This record gives sequence, structure tokens and C-alpha cells, in this order.
Amino acid sequence: MIQEKLLEKSKEAFVMAIEIYNKPTIKYRVEGFSFFICNAWELMLKAHMINKFGEDSIYYKDNKDRTITLENCLQKVITNEKAPLRRNLAKIIELRNTSTHFVTEEYEMIYIPLFQACILNFIEKMQEFHGVDMTEVIPQNFLTLAVSMKALDENVIRAKYPEEIANKMITTDAQLRPMIEENNQGFAIKIEHLHFITKDKNQATSFVHVDKNAETGVKIIKELKDPNNTHKYTMKTALKEINRRLQSEGIELEVNQYIFGLFTKVYGIKENEKFCYVHRQYAQPSYTYSMQAIELVVNEILKDPENIVENLKKAKK
Repeated sequence: MIQEKLLEKSKEAFVMAIEIYNKPTIKYRVEGFSFFICNAWELMLKAHMINKFGEDSIYYKDNKDRTITLENCLQKVITNEKAPLRRNLAKIIELRNTSTHFVTEEYEMIYIPLFQACILNFIEKMQEFHGVDMTEVIPQNFLTLAVSMKALDENVIRAKYPEEIANKMITTDAQLRPMIEENNQGFAIKIEHLHFITKDKNQATSFVHVDKNAETGVKIIKELKDPNNTHKYTMKTALKEINRRLQSEGIELEVNQYIFGLFTKVYGIKENEKFCYVHRQYAQPSYTYSMQAIELVVNEILKDPENIVENLKKAKK
């Protein structure tokens, strides 16, 4: 069947995209990733369209010798043009189409949040549309892209590249930054570096000294944190992310509000600011949750998925 052939090629393109990006000897990996990940999406979506609409749906009506583009597939399958997944792919398609002239090594600093989200979106849709678990094709621990620790420096870019390329890169960065902030993880996976002070050297990964007058030391300050960034998951979105992770691990248990409520009671999630933020601006308080809360729930379930609910019930009593 043509659908099966398309899916096999799609899987191969997906693996190649990740392998190219994570291979340290390849300098211009952004172009390679954008090309192969777009190819993977196009083949996967066309297989889905054949299953749903028939084989004729992947060809132009006025030319049966040509199949439609990835953009056309997106319009037919992801009909909401404002959906984060569709906006994510649109930006990567745009990158693929202009990569001949404008892509440089530094582009990975701009696009890595979009690339990582694109990978997770692909895995989710492959499972939803075709029942294919991509973690059986490529191990879970290889699905994270290598991240550059450098920040984009406008002065360095202007000194290093011709004006046209420098302007294109700086403009793209300026356009994507607010989009990353405004959209959810379907559009981009934000990369953050968090630092915590500990007196236990065995838990430390780096060392600093504290001196308010030192030029290279650090100072401890009180920082106002935006709960929209640190605790951005509502009950609904937290459950969706938890169940997505469990499904990727092959766990059949579906966490609902009742089970999540057991976790909040037993582990004191709502009382721990690391896990939960309480919004008290209304008469009835509302709660949002952090990524740490989601990881706590998932990790505890993975320890004993068959008995976790009964264990929580007993612990609550």
C-alpha cells in the first residue's frame, strides 16, 4: 500500500533530521534538519490524507502527475491557521525555502526552540494519525536536540557576515522571540538555564563565590518570577502533558482529575510553590502547575503504574 511506503520514508526522514542535527562534525546542520523534518511531515500527512480522503487528495486537481506541497497538506489537515503546530511548521518551511541564501551556523540559536517543538509535534501526530510510536524507531533519549549555549550577539553577527545576511538573521530573531513567548509548547520549547544555590557540594555542578564587590562573583538577589512562565499548566493542559508522556512510555493508565487530585493531596502539591502557584486575585482561588509537578506525577507512575492509584488511595487515608 502507498500509505505504508510513505510512512516508512517519513520515519527515515525523521531519523535523518535528528541524526544530522546532533552530529557534531556537521556545521550547517540547520539546513539539513529543516529539509528532512519537512520531508517527514509531508510524507506522514499525505499518508493520513489518503486514509481519510482517498488517494486523489494528495494530487493537484488539474495535474494528476504532481502531488501537493507540504503547505497544502497543512491547510487540509490542520485547518486552524492559528494553531501553534501549524505556525511552527510554517516558520520551519519558511526557513527551508530560504536556506540556500541565508542560513548560517548561528541560525540554530534562533530556531532550536521551534525544532524541538516540531519533533514532539511529529511524534504526537504520528501516534494520533497512524498509531505509530516513534520511540520504537528512535530511542526517547535521542529525541532531544543538542543545544548551543551561546546567545545571539548582534555586534558579532554584523562583524562576521555581509549586511544582507546579518539583517536577515537579526530580523528573524526579533520576529520569533515574541512569538515564542506568546505561544505554547506546540510552537516552541523554550530553553531556560536555571541556577540554584546549595551548600551541599555533592549536589553542585558548578561553583561560585558570593561577594557584592567582586567583578566575577555573584550576588544573591530576590527575583520576581512570572507564574505564566514558571507555572503555566492549567489542570487541563497538565493532564494532557502527563498522559502524552505516559503514552510515549507505553503506559496505558490515563490520569484524570480524580487521580491528579490524589497526587495533590498525598504529595502536598498545592502547598508547595515549586509545584503549584495559587492565583488569589479572585474570590475563588485558582491553581496552575509547573513542569516539576508534571515530572513528579509521571515519575511516580512509572515506578509502579499498576498499583499507583491504589497506593495513593491508601496514602490519602
